[in-house]
Amino acid sequence: MNRARTTRAAAILLGPFFVLFTLAMVVPTGYAVWLSLFTEKQSGLGFGGTETVFSGLDNYTAALGDRAFREGFGVLLGYCLFYIPLLLIGALALALLLDSTLARARRFFQLALFLPHAVPGIIAALIWVYLYTPQLSPVISAMESGGIGFDFFSPEGALPSVVNIALWEWLGYNMVIFYAALQAIDRSVLEAATVDGAGAWRIALSIKVPLIRASVVMVALFTVIGSLQLFTEPLILNKGTGSAVSSTWTPNMYAYTAAFERNDYGLAAAASILLALTAALLSFVVTRFTGQKARKA
Repeated sequence: MNRARTTRAAAILLGPFFVLFTLAMVVPTGYAVWLSLFTEKQSGLGFGGTETVFSGLDNYTAALGDRAFREGFGVLLGYCLFYIPLLLIGALALALLLDSTLARARRFFQLALFLPHAVPGIIAALIWVYLYTPQLSPVISAMESGGIGFDFFSPEGALPSVVNIALWEWLGYNMVIFYAALQAIDRSVLEAATVDGAGAWRIALSIKVPLIRASVVMVALFTVIGSLQLFTEPLILNKGTGSAVSSTWTPNMYAYTAAFERNDYGLAAAASILLALTAALLSFVVTRFTGQKARKA
């Protein structure tokens, strides 16, 4: 009887979640898969109307065969290799600094570092486009007066420009996550390490960081998934700045261009599904790898 009541209570409590999950995730994903299996063709030598025909996996082969789509994954690879280590190390270093006994005005710096995350991504990208633009930006003027010349819109500067915007947006947010995890550590453990003669660096690297491993893994996983969805920042850089960022610079931008500029919704859906599969595979690899390391530890 108690077991039946427990099962009924669990069903009632979890029911709203599964309804929302179905409506927000399962149905749109299923529709995207269905849409990716069809394509629109014109009849009558181009003078007739369009008709939707079943094309099977043609849209997937077309996306994979498109050089622009493949190069987008190369851009994502460079972005992840550049952005993820900087984000994790920077956020963790800031959290450890705020958690140290030398830190002052913790609340002020927490708020100051978190505030950029409160700015919408589009607004943040527009702000940085202004700061990247010569003849407008005080940053560029200061760099040039110091003999430093760097074109943030050049092919070499596009990736660092996007990484800088993303770091500005997300560094403080992840710092707060790490700081909260550090605050949950039993202070007696740290006091015992201090009594045993461990210095601040030893306590931070050998005690604090291992104890918040779960938070580091969670942030790494979410950062990998978010990195694969890179869209807003390069899209703003692409619009009217003369930037080297093209309309197909990332897979998300490729799908956006296919859908809303070329009206090829089947190709856009196929590209989106391929990107989702890539994200799922990388998520599995990250969780499996970190899980094995945790078991060994």
